[in-house]
Amino acid sequence: MNLYDVHRRHCAVPAFEKAPLFKNRVLNRAIILKHKLRGNELEMFDSHVGSATKVLLPIDAADLRAGAHFFFVGQKDFEAVTEEAFGADLRPGARDRNVLDQIDQLPSLDPFLLREYLRRSGIEPAREYFNISDADVLNMQKFVQMDIQALSTLSGGDQPGMPSGRLVDKLLSPRPEVDFGPLREVLRLEDKQFLDGIFAWRGFLYYKWVLSDVMPRVDQTIKSMVSVTPRGVRDAESAAYIPLARARIVAAVRERIRAVQATLSTYDRAFHALTDDGKPGTFRDFLIESPHLFMSLGQRLGALQHIVSFWSYRFPRSKPVAVGYVDLMDILMDFEDGIALEGLEDDAPMMQRAVG
Repeated sequence: MNLYDVHRRHCAVPAFEKAPLFKNRVLNRAIILKHKLRGNELEMFDSHVGSATKVLLPIDAADLRAGAHFFFVGQKDFEAVTEEAFGADLRPGARDRNVLDQIDQLPSLDPFLLREYLRRSGIEPAREYFNISDADVLNMQKFVQMDIQALSTLSGGDQPGMPSGRLVDKLLSPRPEVDFGPLREVLRLEDKQFLDGIFAWRGFLYYKWVLSDVMPRVDQTIKSMVSVTPRGVRDAESAAYIPLARARIVAAVRERIRAVQATLSTYDRAFHALTDDGKPGTFRDFLIESPHLFMSLGQRLGALQHIVSFWSYRFPRSKPVAVGYVDLMDILMDFEDGIALEGLEDDAPMMQRAVG
């Protein structure tokens, strides 16, 4: 999330100036990203974490080659570092600290989910921060409409046969606790459970849409990665590493996809239990467990998106792939680090509870 670029492009828009993401002007020009920690960065944290939210403060925002200061959310000296840089603006309880904490809790900076997550906490920055095109919004609405069409009669209460388009509007509305009142009564959920579950439900639908979009590009990326022949000087280390790494990455990507599909199928089974089998308890169990499943789902899809987006950026399809042995080894090492399969089995107990 390049906030400086967002500011540069939209600073003249009155609505944008009135609804900043961060009140602190320096922080509102930062670059924020989800970062896979390297070996030397792990020691910056008291506990073991695989990835963290990284905040970059460019020395010269107009020329990023000049470098940047940075900090990780949750690093050992986080309070001291942010106190020095931002004073009271990032102290616990401050408005900007709340926004940063909300961003840190999400598995990715997907604009759909970030906007909905912040809105759920009463934080509504200008739309320009989220860079969601009208085409993306329309495509997601169409996908969701098809996916939840079967739920119309139940969630509509005394409005059987409600058009699925209206149901989509209800699901994606900022007040689901009002719009889905009949469903909440059927499921007998407390306020927080219901709101957390509805948000995760939105997340599952969003990630189903993301998976349908990313899958064709995964296949293209894997095919290109496997077939590329490095150029230049061939050193023994990279020549030995590259073929083995490619095989490991392909296997890991396939396993990651299977894990994502297995998690998404948990939603499908719970949804069909509600709509086809008349078992609201199964969908209730899913909504209770879904926030935890949603976070791991986002991490796994994020790793796939990283591989696809970086490869397509580094090697556009319109140009032949040209890369040296050492550069290719570095790229594959980064992919291996991000696609690591540790913890893939951890969701099994939650998935079992989610479908009874």
